[in-house]
Amino acid sequence: MAQAQAQPHFLVVIFPVQGHINPAFQFAKRLIQLGVKVTFTITVSAYNKITKAGRIPDSFNFAVFSDGYDDGFKSKIDDTTTFLTQFRNRGTQNLKETLLSNDENGSPVSCVVYTLLLPWAAKVARDLNIPSAPLWIQPASVLRVYYYYFNGYDKLIGDGCSEPSWSIELPGLPLLKSRDLPSFFQPSNTYNFALPLLKEQLDMLDSEDKPLILVNSFDALEEEALKEIDGNLKMVAVGPLIPSAFLDGKDPSDKCFGGDLFERTKEYIEWMNTKPEGSIVYISFGSILMLSKNQKEEMVHGLLASGRPFLWVMIRDQNVEMKDEEEELSSMEELEQLGLIVPWCSQLEVLSHPSLGCFVTHCGWNSTLESIACGVPVVAFPHWTDQSTNAKLLEDVWGTGTRVTANEDGVVEGEEIRRCIEMVMGGDERGVTMRKNAKKWKDLAREAMREGGSSYMNLKAFVEQVDGSSTREEMVIELSNEVKDLESKLESVI
Repeated sequence: MAQAQAQPHFLVVIFPVQGHINPAFQFAKRLIQLGVKVTFTITVSAYNKITKAGRIPDSFNFAVFSDGYDDGFKSKIDDTTTFLTQFRNRGTQNLKETLLSNDENGSPVSCVVYTLLLPWAAKVARDLNIPSAPLWIQPASVLRVYYYYFNGYDKLIGDGCSEPSWSIELPGLPLLKSRDLPSFFQPSNTYNFALPLLKEQLDMLDSEDKPLILVNSFDALEEEALKEIDGNLKMVAVGPLIPSAFLDGKDPSDKCFGGDLFERTKEYIEWMNTKPEGSIVYISFGSILMLSKNQKEEMVHGLLASGRPFLWVMIRDQNVEMKDEEEELSSMEELEQLGLIVPWCSQLEVLSHPSLGCFVTHCGWNSTLESIACGVPVVAFPHWTDQSTNAKLLEDVWGTGTRVTANEDGVVEGEEIRRCIEMVMGGDERGVTMRKNAKKWKDLAREAMREGGSSYMNLKAFVEQVDGSSTREEMVIELSNEVKDLESKLESVI
């Protein structure tokens, strides 16, 4: 009879953008610590991003394929529908071939794990009778919003949700107003591909018996939202999926993945070292969002009015030199006296620096979790997808920040930015409470990821469950073969 598989083997499929790559890699590192073999199915463009970082563990295996966009998808030039179609078709073929070749080579895959917008990965796994699970890289609260929308609440959420007075209360969630919903539900949404893909992914899960979703969150943070939905959909928190060096300290060399995609100086850290504790305002809106010229000018006014030292990450437009972007801002001389504008930084190093006092953030989930894990209060400045819901949670549920309010043209004015910064960093009761809450969630996040913590134990139990399922399947196959052999022998005797 077959013995249990010596080492479980997980294959991780990643949507080729940084917001998916980072948590997926941290997830893989956690798996490897539990004795799991990991293989990635990944595009050429994503693989190139990873290799530039220069920190790929020897234990990582890759099945690299071309989606036809080897230089990366360019939103201003490339057609989204064409990109998604090619990515699905080529990704499906590559995943199938990778799974079959691993089986032939004596290293069968125990489980396929895939990030958002990849329902086809679950279908390939199902067709080959391999267990699969999505790695949900947004909060469980957002998953609930999507789930209920596709399961009877679409009329309630869709009708009139753009009205300022509109609100809805969904199971396991706080009262949500229009501006708290993911942007894909808003009338202004132009990303028509997103909801159909999310529906396809949830439909795939609905068709399974007791499906399980791995969530980049932790039990204490989303206790209600993580509860089983409709007695069928089970969520398991395995986060926050950020480098170990900033959580449990098991791997001090495990610094921020992607941080060395380009060679950068550490002048900003040396500059931060000269500032008083808790004095610096850090501004970053992720790797994709480009602020309008008008919004950048309002940010300038807000920062100058606050009078606090700042570190502002202003990403480069591919068609504009960084120097030109800086020179187009007004009051550059005053800005340079007060703070620094940089094209890149190692965000976790900045967030964990003692001189940092506040994070002005777009509220992407990775940045949100990093602010929580580092105990940094925030000024929430959301723009699209799940960011509005994350801002709601930060302000009203976790109490670690305040959210800006835009004017009728959708621009957040300088005075509003100054007001929010002062609220978070000031000495009144609100600021003190935010900083106290930030410290509380930092401690709970680190506790969850320690050995024996809730997220550690959740992931360990999942791996053991998958490994046990594989063993049972092998035993069933072996028993079936033994029965066939006996039947064949009996037939020959008779």
